[in-house]
Amino acid sequence: MSSVTPLEKAAQRSRHLLTLVTVALIGCLGGCEYEFNDASLPSASSPVTEARTVSPLPESRDTRTVPPLPESGDIDAGTYLVPVAGYKEPFEITVPDGWFTLDGQSLGKDDRDHPAEWAVYLTLSPADYVSMDACTWPGALADVGPSAEAFVKAMAAQSWTVSTPPVEVMVGDYSGVEFDHSVEGDVDFITCGARRLCIHSESNVTCSRWYLTQNEHETYRVVDLEGQRAVVSVGYIDELINPVLMREARAVFDSIAFRSYK
Repeated sequence: MSSVTPLEKAAQRSRHLLTLVTVALIGCLGGCEYEFNDASLPSASSPVTEARTVSPLPESRDTRTVPPLPESGDIDAGTYLVPVAGYKEPFEITVPDGWFTLDGQSLGKDDRDHPAEWAVYLTLSPADYVSMDACTWPGALADVGPSAEAFVKAMAAQSWTVSTPPVEVMVGDYSGVEFDHSVEGDVDFITCGARRLCIHSESNVTCSRWYLTQNEHETYRVVDLEGQRAVVSVGYIDELINPVLMREARAVFDSIAFRSYK
């Protein structure tokens, strides 16, 4: 984007993630026309019964041959492993060129024709706490426990946001649910805690995932890993993002696969 040093670029990305808070078709991001009828990520309200995933792994596959997702910085195209807190097996994610990570829990990619960085992003968060009042969230972060069902219900009950009805999906070897999440109505962000809507967090005193604008939109998949919840999401800043990039983000999201390795 602009001519900055690598350290400055990394700092910009970190700051932008904090203002936002985590996709494989590889297409030309330049020269593509924007078509708003094709811009949105597929909605979880459609009758989806099985999520698209990467091809099943051979039983003999050794996960030690798959590298872990880097903690931060630009990453090469390929498949990576991401650990799940409290669960013995990591999940796999496959990305094309041009993506970067931060803190090993978020991936993003810029749209060179959009002023914001992290135009599309994935969040790979434990999401231990859900803000029941997304605007007046300080002191309102609830521990929803490890179950997938409890998280989905808490997100649906959250004030100032709205979720589509959850649909069942398969994410690799495990079942889960998928739903869309976005801002409901007109929100005066200035009146909210820290001028943001807090969606969920890893802590009961700070916010890890938030919205700063009216137009942010995410799609969540919540997976039950033998009683341990895993939460992944894909999102975009607004509908001005190049639809080719939005489809690429969805493809990365669909590549996520939880394996039992039994």
